[in-house]
Amino acid sequence: MNKKAPLLTTTLAVLLFSMIVANIGGQMYGMQLPLYVQQLGADMSQIGIFFTLSMVIPLLFQILGGWLSDAIGRVQAMAIGSIGGLIGYIIFVFAPSWEWLLLGMTGLSVATSFVGPSFQALVAEETPEETRGRVFGIVQGIFLVVGVIGGPLGGLLADQFSFRMMFAVAAGLYGVATVIRLLMARKIRNTQTTPRAAPSFGHLKTTMAAIIGLLAAGGIVTWLFIADGVGDVTFSMVGQLFPLYLNNIMGISKTQLGILGAIASIATMVFIALGGMLSDKYGERVGIVSGNLLVGGALLLMLNVKTFPLFIAAWVLLGVGQALTGPAYSSLISKAVPQNIRGTAFGFFSTSLGVISLPAPYIGVMMWEKFGPRVPFYVPLVAMMLMLPVIWIKFRLPKANGTAGQSQSTDNAELVGAAMAPVTTEG
Repeated sequence: MNKKAPLLTTTLAVLLFSMIVANIGGQMYGMQLPLYVQQLGADMSQIGIFFTLSMVIPLLFQILGGWLSDAIGRVQAMAIGSIGGLIGYIIFVFAPSWEWLLLGMTGLSVATSFVGPSFQALVAEETPEETRGRVFGIVQGIFLVVGVIGGPLGGLLADQFSFRMMFAVAAGLYGVATVIRLLMARKIRNTQTTPRAAPSFGHLKTTMAAIIGLLAAGGIVTWLFIADGVGDVTFSMVGQLFPLYLNNIMGISKTQLGILGAIASIATMVFIALGGMLSDKYGERVGIVSGNLLVGGALLLMLNVKTFPLFIAAWVLLGVGQALTGPAYSSLISKAVPQNIRGTAFGFFSTSLGVISLPAPYIGVMMWEKFGPRVPFYVPLVAMMLMLPVIWIKFRLPKANGTAGQSQSTDNAELVGAAMAPVTTEG
C-alpha cells in the first residue's frame, strides 16, 4: 500500500518556519511604522514624502529579485535577500532621524523583492496542481500566526518600552530566520546533481520578452494587470494613513493597533481552509470577489464607527475577506504563470505597478489635509467595488486539459486590498 505524500514537503515546512520567524518582526512594526516616522520628527507632509520615497526603493530590486529566483534557485534568492533585510532592521534600531529610515527601507526592500516572490514560487513548485489551492490555504493559515503574535507584541513593546526596543527584538528574530535560510541554501547547493547555468543578460532579456508577450496577449493576463494596478494605486494612497487615522483621530493606542492586527489574523486562520477549498472546487474568482466584498465592508465600517468593539468587527470582516481572497489569488497566479518565469513575473508586475502608484502616498496625505482624514479612504473603496464585475467576468482560466500552469498565456496579480492587510509575506 502506497503511503500518501504529505501536503507540505520538508523543504517547504522548514522555510515556512523561517517565514514565520522573520515576519513576526515584520508584523511588529507594520502598524507602528508611520507613528515611528512621526516620532522621529516628520510632519504629515514629510510622512507622505517618506512613504512615497520608500516606494521608489523596491523598484530597484523587484525585477532583479524575481529573475535571480528563476536563475539561481528559490532558496538561494531567499538567503541573499535575508542578508539585506537583517541590515535594514539594524538600521531601524539606531536611526537618529526619520530620513535614516529610508536607508533601512532599502534593506527591507531587498528582502521583500528577493524572498516574497521566491517563497510563493516555491510553494507552487512543491505542490500538485489539483491540491494547490488547499496547500496555499494551509501555508497562509499557518503563516498567519505572525499576525497573532507580532502585532500585539510590537504594540506592547512600543507602548511599554520604545520603538527602538521593538525593532531590536524584530532584528533578533530576523537574524534567526536568516541563519535558517543560509543553511538551507547551502544544503540544497551541496545536494544538487545538475549545476545551474550562471545568470546572464541574455537569460534576463529572454525572460522579460516572455513576460511582455504574456501581458500583450490581451486575455486574462491583461485584466489581472489592470485590476491589480487599480488596487495598487488606490490602496497605496492610504496604506500609511491607517495607523495615523486610528491613533491620531480615533484615539486607538499602539497596543490596540496590535490587537486589531491579531484579531484579523485569527479570523483569517479560522476561515482560510474554507478559502482554499472554495478555490479548488468552484474556481479562484469566487473567492476573490467574495473576499474583496468583505474587505470593502470592513473599510466602510472602519470609517463610520467610533468605539473599539466596532473596530474589532471591522477587522474580523477584513480577516475573513483575506481568508477567501488569499489562497484564490495565489492559486490563480501559480496556474497562470509558467514555472520557469514565475519569480520574474512577480518582480516585473510589482515594479511596473509601483511606477504607476509612485505618487499615491503623497496624494493621499494631500487629500487628508485638504478634505479631511476620512476622504482618502473612500477612493480605494469605490475603485474596488467598480472592479468587482470586471474580476468576475475576466478572471476565468481557459480549460486546457490540466496544463493551465504550464502553457496558458495568463498572468499574476496580488490581493486588491493588500494595503489594508495586517499580514504580508515580506521576507
